[in-house]
Amino acid sequence: MTSNGCLVCGQELTYYDHDKEFECQFCHKTFKANVSCDQGHFVCDACHSKQGIEAIISYCKTSSSKDPIFILNEIMVNPYIYMHGPEHHVMVGAALLTAYYNAGGDIDLDKAIMEMYNRGSRYPGGSCGFWGTCGAAVSVGMFLSIITKSTPLSTDSWGQINMGTAKVLSDIGNIGGPRCCKRNSFTAALGAVDFVKENFNIEMDLPEEVRCKFYPYNRQCLGKRCPYFPNRD
Repeated sequence: MTSNGCLVCGQELTYYDHDKEFECQFCHKTFKANVSCDQGHFVCDACHSKQGIEAIISYCKTSSSKDPIFILNEIMVNPYIYMHGPEHHVMVGAALLTAYYNAGGDIDLDKAIMEMYNRGSRYPGGSCGFWGTCGAAVSVGMFLSIITKSTPLSTDSWGQINMGTAKVLSDIGNIGGPRCCKRNSFTAALGAVDFVKENFNIEMDLPEEVRCKFYPYNRQCLGKRCPYFPNRD
């Protein structure tokens, strides 16, 4: 696990209120983006998340757990899952698909996880601040759309998946910022489990409490303001 700094030099990241043109330090392709480190290093979303997403897919295809929080914690300790990053946009939905399937959900898990990868990997990093829609919440929407086989022309399920996304986005927004991909992932998964139980009669498992072990790596940790911070009392 690394801190939330630059993957090249570890320096603090700077977010801009407009796009600039950068060359990715890894693939050397040119992108318009709004973040770099203080030294000017830029890493594109695909390079940032490539090995992490491979770890997500590999773990979820073999897990027997019904608990998406357990699955998230198991994946998050992988060294290629960074403190923050767009890999979380795939990870939340993949963990939910795995737990849903193991709890009796009627899906083709391998196919569903690959579809989650296809959709989640297209959702950009930094969307929580620049678009006002956290990728962890959108990942829940993608999960719901996959299990309901929803399309833009669906009727009842179209409304359901949007309500599910709205629920977890509201839960995330109520905690406040700045962003934390771990906090938002836990919050999204917890809300999704409740939503699925109420709407689809599939009950996934959850731990008695969720306690974060990644806070030492987050320079912007909310501390006791975070519901998952250890020893909040």
